[in-house]
Amino acid sequence: MTSAATLPSDSAPVEALRSTLEAVLEGKPEAVDLSLTCLLARGHLLIEDVPGVGKTTLARALAKVVGGELRRIQFTSDLLPSDVLGVSVFDQRTASFSFKPGAIFANVLLADEINRASPRTQSALLEAMNEGQVSVDGQTLPLPEPFFVIATQNPEDFAGTYPLPESQLDRFMMRVHIGYPPPQVEQRLLLNPSVDRVGECARVLDPQGLVLLQREIDRVKFDPALATYLHAVVAATRTSPAIAIGGSPRASINLSRAARARAKLRGRDYCIADDIHDLAIPVLAHRVRLAAQTDGYVPSAEEAEATIRDLLARVPVPL
Repeated sequence: MTSAATLPSDSAPVEALRSTLEAVLEGKPEAVDLSLTCLLARGHLLIEDVPGVGKTTLARALAKVVGGELRRIQFTSDLLPSDVLGVSVFDQRTASFSFKPGAIFANVLLADEINRASPRTQSALLEAMNEGQVSVDGQTLPLPEPFFVIATQNPEDFAGTYPLPESQLDRFMMRVHIGYPPPQVEQRLLLNPSVDRVGECARVLDPQGLVLLQREIDRVKFDPALATYLHAVVAATRTSPAIAIGGSPRASINLSRAARARAKLRGRDYCIADDIHDLAIPVLAHRVRLAAQTDGYVPSAEEAEATIRDLLARVPVPL
């Protein structure tokens, strides 16, 4: 095992990304850390929180610091898949159809209040999030690199919503919560309510630079003992009587990639058990279906997270 950080050439852009985002979303270092981990690991992010705590601000800032194009879709019950993917329009001058790309053709897509759209529209994201491409009118079109989906939903608002099915939740690498800002931070916001922190933040990378940084994640060392530990954690979700549907193989792969990205953010070129342990809840909790869930009762996110926390305490950690 390497005894010290061995990524000095890469630490500067990583630290610049972190410090710039923390200046925008002040007082929320954990949310920033998890979001960056998800971005570097080529995952997609689900932010579940009450309105007005900075979900859109975080999405805008992430797009700004990597120089990528941000597009936002306000998901509503009448939104159609063509509004997301695009549509072919007949051109009378050429007597042919031409494809008009939808909002999904961007580096960062903000799917705001994703659970307000119908399952048909939600499913328009499945191929894009898993394979980085969309299929429209018999054509397969690649999405730009990097491609990062940030979806938001309000956990307390059930009227007029369509809960995300397991197949859609499984496409998100992480689910995070931002929460209310610390009192001193909120007071500073009250003193300067018109300051646009996103507009003032600097670009740290360009999209090509981010892609190169994402590829570096694959070279972070992952010991076989850690693979055994990670598998034991995910396997515990499949055998626990408290869980009806456990983590999928995609969940295992996502946790592995996220652990490598976290190591990179910590300035290491190798993973440790803490990288897996500390990311297990944001990576796994939204993917499991608790046994207590029935037609009349939907367990809260906190209950799922508490169940994963209990399982983690039971799985031996490699020394």
